[in-house]
Amino acid sequence: MTHFKISDMAEQSKPCEKALQFGIRSLSDSELLAVILRSGVPGANAIHLSEQILSLHPVYKGLMGLNYLTADELRTLPGVGNVKAVQILAVSELSRRISREETREEVRLNDPGSIADYFREEVRYLQKERVYALFFNTAGVLLRESMISEGTVDRSLASPREIYREALRVGATGLVVLHNHPSGDVEPSSMDLEMTRQIRSAGEIIGIRLLDHIIIGGSTYVSFSERGLLHEI
Repeated sequence: MTHFKISDMAEQSKPCEKALQFGIRSLSDSELLAVILRSGVPGANAIHLSEQILSLHPVYKGLMGLNYLTADELRTLPGVGNVKAVQILAVSELSRRISREETREEVRLNDPGSIADYFREEVRYLQKERVYALFFNTAGVLLRESMISEGTVDRSLASPREIYREALRVGATGLVVLHNHPSGDVEPSSMDLEMTRQIRSAGEIIGIRLLDHIIIGGSTYVSFSERGLLHEI
């Protein structure tokens, strides 16, 4: 099948010209992606290539699929190399960062829900468990956030040594540990409870409090502090 070059299309049909004339919201998903890609590949203009990309993931189609695609998967498309793969990955990463910037100011130490909302876009598309730590000062101000480790589909590995080394480096007096459950089931496992116990015990020795452990799965979360689990461990 022959696909016309975008330069051969009618002016009102070209994505950039269409956006300037009718507004950026007039563009379809594939047209928006085509504007970012700028060029197509042999046999497919930028719009057709964008349509292929948006239907590439076997389960998640459209813009949602961009969050699950890897560079290796993108390079399976004819003509897509490292540069175009990175361009495409940058789209979803920008989306995540914009979402987090919008919620950063709403992060409150005494509100586990605001912390979960802040991290939800970061972890909701991950296929492996990942552990983060948020470091706070005595005034409850967020000093820094760090990814501590990445595990497997159903297991995260977090070393108290790595967590508290970073806590001491930034001068934190308290911290919140957070990790995701790719399955969507946020109920704490026995390993989650043991990891929390180890982190809390290590913190008591050096005088840095573990304030909460939050598990995110899909659109829900569990807070150990809200459930009173920190005192039971």
